[in-house]
Amino acid sequence: MTPATKAPRAWLTIQEASDLLGVSPATLRRWTESGDLEAFVTPGGHRRFARTSILDLLPTTPKRRRRLHELGETPERVVRQYRRELAEARPTAGWVADLNDADREAFREPGRRILTGVLGFLDARSGDESEASLADALDASARYGAMSRRHGIELDALTETFLRFRLPFLDELGRIARRRRLPAEEGMDLLLAASRAFDRLLLALIQGHGGGAGLVPSPAPSPVPVAVGPDDPAQVAPPATGSRARRLAGGGATVG
Repeated sequence: MTPATKAPRAWLTIQEASDLLGVSPATLRRWTESGDLEAFVTPGGHRRFARTSILDLLPTTPKRRRRLHELGETPERVVRQYRRELAEARPTAGWVADLNDADREAFREPGRRILTGVLGFLDARSGDESEASLADALDASARYGAMSRRHGIELDALTETFLRFRLPFLDELGRIARRRRLPAEEGMDLLLAASRAFDRLLLALIQGHGGGAGLVPSPAPSPVPVAVGPDDPAQVAPPATGSRARRLAGGGATVG
């Protein structure tokens, strides 16, 4: 075996471990003396550290959140289940039921954009595409809030309606995680990504109701990365955008 192909040594000197971690030898001595890091001492009095123990201390690259299509799901399926859940939910909120047909249809337009944006956010091929999808949903949410204010709808009633329409969507994502037998960490990442998106949408809704329509909250820092693997365009449909997205999100309940 040549030096170029020699396997890494299993044990490291204190200087090698220090260089690998980017900390001083004194710090490593302190960690070993406090029991936070194991090491053995040679007959000559020198510390040696297991390479695997040192590597375990290095930060790992966060796992990428997989798209809906990569989980074997599609925006179409999520929309169908979402509508089914809404149909089985409690009766329509009082203020929604009081709207005439024209006003109810007017509220449906931003509601469809919100649903389309969240689906696009979860099914996008890149972080930038996710944010672009959500940006339109944030604008629609702010508009929804402004429309509600003009109709005299109180903020607490509007917020309660938003939360009630959010729950079936998150329930469906939980079912996806169970149906696809996702590892607990990946299932939690999916729910957290959607929950953070809905949190931003709620802030935009409140801001719009307060007279700040169009002032969309800034993008959240460090969004969860999205898998960009070697998808076959012939097999993986593009995210729900444009006319296709409007067809997916069309109809249904007023808010979504």
